[in-house]
Amino acid sequence: MSNPTPNASSGPTRRTETLMFLALSVLVWPVIAIGSVGAYGFSIWMYQILTH
Repeated sequence: MSNPTPNASSGPTRRTETLMFLALSVLVWPVIAIGSVGAYGFSIWMYQILTH
């Protein structure tokens, strides 16, 4: 049996890992942060409407 040699398609390269990190840090996490703060504020607002 011969051992297959690793090639570029066998796993993530440093460039793709860097691009994924940038996509997460610049696009995904700010959207999640803004959405969670907005949802928290909306829930407080609805609580105040229903209880006061």
